[in-house]
Amino acid sequence: MNSLVDPNRDEALAVDARQEIDLKVGVAFTRFQTSYFNGKYGNLDARVISYGPCQTPTLGFCVDRYLQITMFKPEKFWMLHPYIMYKGYELKLEWERGRLFDADVAAMFRNRLMEDGTMRVVRVSEKLESKGRPSGLNTVNLLKVASSALGFGPQLTMQLAERLYTQGFISYPRTESTAYPSSFDFRGTLVALVHNPVFGGYAQKLLTESYNKPRAGTDAGDHPPITPMRSAIEDSLGNDAWKLYQYICQHFLGTLSPDCRYRRIKVEFESGGEQFQCIGQLVTVKGFTSIMPWLAISEKNLPDFAEGEKIEISKVDLDEGNTSPPDYLNESELISLMEKHGIGTDASISVHINNICERNYVQVQAGRRLVPTPLGISLIRGYQCIDSDLCLPDIRSFIEHQITLVAKGQADHSMVVQHVLDQFRRKFSYFVKQIENMDALFEAQFSPLSDSGRLLSKCGKCLRYMKYISTQPSRLYCGTCEEVYYVPQKGTVKLYKELTCPLDNFELLLCSMPGPEGKSFPLCPYCYNCPPFEGIDTFFGAPKTGDSSKLGKGVGMPCFLCPHPTCPHSVIAQGVCACPECSGTLVLDPVSAPKWRLCCNMCNCLVSLPEGAHRISTTQDKCPECESTIIEVDFNKKTTPLKDGATLHKGCILCDELLHSLVEMKHGRSFSRHGRSGRGRGKGRGGYRGRGRGNNKQQDPKMSFRDF
Repeated sequence: MNSLVDPNRDEALAVDARQEIDLKVGVAFTRFQTSYFNGKYGNLDARVISYGPCQTPTLGFCVDRYLQITMFKPEKFWMLHPYIMYKGYELKLEWERGRLFDADVAAMFRNRLMEDGTMRVVRVSEKLESKGRPSGLNTVNLLKVASSALGFGPQLTMQLAERLYTQGFISYPRTESTAYPSSFDFRGTLVALVHNPVFGGYAQKLLTESYNKPRAGTDAGDHPPITPMRSAIEDSLGNDAWKLYQYICQHFLGTLSPDCRYRRIKVEFESGGEQFQCIGQLVTVKGFTSIMPWLAISEKNLPDFAEGEKIEISKVDLDEGNTSPPDYLNESELISLMEKHGIGTDASISVHINNICERNYVQVQAGRRLVPTPLGISLIRGYQCIDSDLCLPDIRSFIEHQITLVAKGQADHSMVVQHVLDQFRRKFSYFVKQIENMDALFEAQFSPLSDSGRLLSKCGKCLRYMKYISTQPSRLYCGTCEEVYYVPQKGTVKLYKELTCPLDNFELLLCSMPGPEGKSFPLCPYCYNCPPFEGIDTFFGAPKTGDSSKLGKGVGMPCFLCPHPTCPHSVIAQGVCACPECSGTLVLDPVSAPKWRLCCNMCNCLVSLPEGAHRISTTQDKCPECESTIIEVDFNKKTTPLKDGATLHKGCILCDELLHSLVEMKHGRSFSRHGRSGRGRGKGRGGYRGRGRGNNKQQDPKMSFRDF
């Protein structure tokens, strides 16, 4: 801290170059692919069909393994296994040839062995060997072990590790280094673990017997290897975090332990002109395998043999088998491939793997195996048909090499960025021209919209039924007009009493949001996708930022936002009063009976109306005091609060004493009748300028994330 220097400008520019290249390339390809394929196929379950310079080669590794498996042709083979009985041991000998792919030749060797009938000991060799203790633990190795041994995905592993770090149990978990600095306090760390009920005894043993310094590893110049910083118990961490913490402790203690030492005995035999062998192993020093038992040497005892000795063969097996394809990549193997080819960093590897899972390109199956989906396979095969560079790791390796030169000050930042973007610009232009090649693969894999979905509602243009396709993004498809209408992406959609929109004659839909208190609202498919009134600046399903440049599919204008003056479903007809939480309007939920309620058309505010009423509806009358809409309530005869058993009552929920006493606010502030006045409809009816349907489609000339 007393010798601070200026930040390294070249390294900062290298990071900036990587960000700019990845963002521009990824956005360009992703936007084009998504807009081209989305809505074109009924069973294509993906809202975003993304491309990334790191993400796509990662998917490519998984698809390459899938293609190896599907194209694999099994082949029969035969192996010769003689058995001998010697000094109480039955030993199975391994054939030096391994296996043969000709049954007749294998049978010939078996006959020669049977004719000889004895095994002659050719040589006995013994060798002292050792298995080295591990070096320090870095992020990539932690991710591999967590996936293969603990069953944790990379994303979960990093979340757990970061939580352990922020709680002070381990050191910083994002590091590429496996070498400890010379000044590292190993003794202090061991002392911190001495009182741990699980590792304390082993840590004390290392302190007493003098611990070994860790093996020399790689110093990437970032952070020390991942190390336990203080003791913890399972009850304080939780099951998953404890498993990860336990492994980190075991690995650290293993780095300070002696190497594992063992005797390896190899006995070579000869019979019928063929060579055989058996190998025995005997551990002399357990070393680090005492604390990391899964890495222990498998012991196998052999009797003492003398060279030249002849032993009778008890039996000879000719085993038949089939070659088998490799298994699907697991996360640990994928991480190794990404590290080998320079795809991602210790901080981003888990993100790339998580992305291809979330985008429905691969599915994680038993054993953390990554199995590509039809979408992932079609994408990679499409890239291979058009430009294989787009999915090969080589192109990323080239970019990383150029960025490394920028970090070292050996290349100009702007020239590298410009060169790479120029290369990708040409690739993008060619990709756009050849997209039909990828589309042909999609056509073979996915169903067209005309064959998908179920009939739901009538189109207002052709009066034919449209199909509802529930896979993301949810939408309606008119096969006659060949047009797609998106609907809200959450909740269930059904026909609303066969009512039609007075503006365009489309049949209305009723959308019910999930949850016991989810709101229900009608919508016109055409109005929802092409709002008929200009000046509406808030849409249902829009981001909270309200940035219209980022409106996506499933964002539009339901009936409770429509300002049509005569439509019985609009906010003019169904709106009751201003929302106490926001600038929205409390609208009557038309299907909430018998638990009648008002819902805000902009926020989650709910107001419960008198429960059990036969009917509640809005009227055309206004309250003279606050200008809220007068509602009419038809109470149940058995529970009516009115005198003389009357059931019909009209009033304002803010000013009428009876109705106000029966109103209950949920998910909002206190509902005071002396609060805000008016119905909260923004600028009123005059603020909207006609239908303007024709050219109302929003354009997005910039390269942005809108529609994602």
